[in-house]
Amino acid sequence: MSVAVVTDSTAYLPPSVKAALSVVPLTVVINGVEGSEGVDVTPAQVARALGGRRVSVSTSRPSPAAFAAVYQRLLDHGASAVVSVHLSAHLSGTIEAARLAAAELGPAVSVVDAKSTGMGLGFPALAASAAADAGAGADEVARAAVETAERTSTLFYVDTLEFLRRGGRINAASALLGTALSVKPILHMVDGSIVLRDKVRTASRGLARLIDLAVEAAGDADVDLAVHHLDRAERAEELAATLTERLGDRLHDCYVTEVGAAVAAHVGPGLASVVVHRRP
Repeated sequence: MSVAVVTDSTAYLPPSVKAALSVVPLTVVINGVEGSEGVDVTPAQVARALGGRRVSVSTSRPSPAAFAAVYQRLLDHGASAVVSVHLSAHLSGTIEAARLAAAELGPAVSVVDAKSTGMGLGFPALAASAAADAGAGADEVARAAVETAERTSTLFYVDTLEFLRRGGRINAASALLGTALSVKPILHMVDGSIVLRDKVRTASRGLARLIDLAVEAAGDADVDLAVHHLDRAERAEELAATLTERLGDRLHDCYVTEVGAAVAAHVGPGLASVVVHRRP
């Protein structure tokens, strides 16, 4: 019996990647109307809503019952254990809901905090799935996710910190700093929290700096990359092409995907993100 791997809808795995993962969706609320991310609500809908006046957009975690139902189904269908890998506890209550559900089902379910989101979560979830496919036990599957998360760096550029401030994902002082100086912020994930990494004056400089920081994060390692965007597919492809040229034969897999509705609600239009996974 194999170990089953569960993640949530903010992993934003590229369609080309086939993995035996169960995905539990977050909820996105636009003007009081709820929908499941990736099922009922698209990132384009969120981008349009954020650009309008008097439109409220928020997100909420899956319920513990939703996780418990998935875990129980997997165990009932023969899984020996479940490893559940999720976005940072500093960004969402999703992992808390997963842990509450796991506590109900006992030691057969373990939960891992990837301390990021997007492919910062996706790479650890895929590593866990690959370990499970290779016949690893639950402890080894969880360790694969944790170690991959430790080798993964998430960097991103946003046009404004306002949406992160509204959702409480960055502190008010950092948001005020960016607004007061009229800068374009580059942020990164540090131990699961969003931290201001750099400040530039224009979008073009921001994207150039994002590339430099991604190359710096890669170091001398062989790497996989993910480039995320919100409603800026052409710009994301350009970023991917430049990084492919800069990293040369050290770059293995490079994915370009749009973030989903839940992350879109907190970053706003204009997002550009690079996730760097350093191979062992």
